[in-house]
Amino acid sequence: MPVSDHVYGMSEIVGSSTTSIDEAIRTAVRKAARTVRNIDWFEVDEIRGHVVDGDVAHFQVRVKLGFRIED
Repeated sequence: MPVSDHVYGMSEIVGSSTTSIDEAIRTAVRKAARTVRNIDWFEVDEIRGHVVDGDVAHFQVRVKLGFRIED
């Protein structure tokens, strides 16, 4: 089966969660997929969070999304 050539666009977004890094990533991808078609991959560029009273209160991830440009 021949592999076709693709052209990709990239978008950078930030996801957040009070639960986990994983949930912050999933939230970002799910919400972006509502308006961006053909998302094929993601890359986490940065992980950060907010500390309250000595404990992690919030997770944030900066995510790059790769999406196929349609013909």
